[in-house]
Amino acid sequence: MGEQQEVIAELRAGGVLAGIRWAYESAVRRSLESFCEDDGHDHAWLGMTRFTLFRDRLDRVFSCERYAVSIDDGTRDADVLYAELSEHDLTTMPRIAPGHVTRTDLYGSAGWTYGDRRFLLAAGEFGRLRTLPWSERSTTKQIVAMQVSPDPHPRQPSLFEEVPADGSTPFDELLRAAQRHLDPVTYMVAHSLDATTGDAELLFGRPKLNVRGDPAWHWHEDLLAIPLAGTGEPGAAEPGSADSGSGDPGTADLGAPAEARHQDPGASAVPDAAVRLRVVKGERLRDSG
Repeated sequence: MGEQQEVIAELRAGGVLAGIRWAYESAVRRSLESFCEDDGHDHAWLGMTRFTLFRDRLDRVFSCERYAVSIDDGTRDADVLYAELSEHDLTTMPRIAPGHVTRTDLYGSAGWTYGDRRFLLAAGEFGRLRTLPWSERSTTKQIVAMQVSPDPHPRQPSLFEEVPADGSTPFDELLRAAQRHLDPVTYMVAHSLDATTGDAELLFGRPKLNVRGDPAWHWHEDLLAIPLAGTGEPGAAEPGSADSGSGDPGTADLGAPAEARHQDPGASAVPDAAVRLRVVKGERLRDSG
């Protein structure tokens, strides 16, 4: 089994990929609902809002940061966890036991870890995620893209190529940092959004430092295209759910907010179809596609 198949199978079984997709679709919906050019919003505003909401939703679904379980009594505040989430978000939010995924930032860049695998976030231009120019990104992302390849005989870049575009950090320093084997191994979740059509992209993979048209990924997976089971589907309970047998009190005892308690907990599967959102003359339309 290759690295891609192993990583995707592990993160899918752990509910991590479902959590990532739920978080991103929630962030896209909410940012498009708020986006209004007549109110002075531009693409920079939309991008920053989407990133902020994406980070927030990841912390929510994985019980990190302000949504973490209380050290004192082992519970978390459901009202805080569910605050400002739409009814759709509430009914599709995967149930993942607190502690399965932890917040582990890398050099100030937001990151999350499951087992021995960490992922960071990288925004990109719609339609160009597969050719992201890592050499033009932050030093942190360049280091991640320069990790030792899963290929048993990787080609190491020359000192005279793939130099950071801004010249801020000498290439040999980046290479030494990457060769120290980031612990844990770090992957990227790349995301983009077309503000006009509402179409979104979401990739998970191992980045590769690229120049001169070289591939930007050792491998990547389209998280909006693969089936991801959520809590409540037969045989596919998320870690810590009532059916998983983990007995984790942080998840089993978590109640829904009052206005959402009528919802069927078995309906908390992230939809297999990617959600497309459009803004048409200030109105939000949603269709599946």
